[in-house]
Amino acid sequence: MSATTTTETEHEHVTEVTLTEQAAAKVNEFLADADEPLDLRVQVQAGGCAGFRYALYFDERDLDGDLVDTQHGVTIRIDKMSQPYLGGAVIDWKESLEQSGFSIENPNSSGSCACGESATF
Repeated sequence: MSATTTTETEHEHVTEVTLTEQAAAKVNEFLADADEPLDLRVQVQAGGCAGFRYALYFDERDLDGDLVDTQHGVTIRIDKMSQPYLGGAVIDWKESLEQSGFSIENPNSSGSCACGESATF
């Protein structure tokens, strides 16, 4: 399952983001003690050494133009400015001895910086 949007004229689904089961489990773990329902917001923001950076955070807002989908029990929100950059992206949770955290594999990215914290489009 992935975030999709349908236009009345095209009637075709455009995949925006896929959240892996492992990433969803980690999100649900983080949200287990939340006092209010929160969604996972995924954004692309200007910044970082490669020009853009990803932002993942918990949010209760419903912004105009948000693409909304629920995967593995997690509601994902993508603002309309970030949607063109995230088509086909996969969000996963990686854990190793060196580091742990969310990773984003994005077919729209033409490169990234050496630290892996930002991307070029």
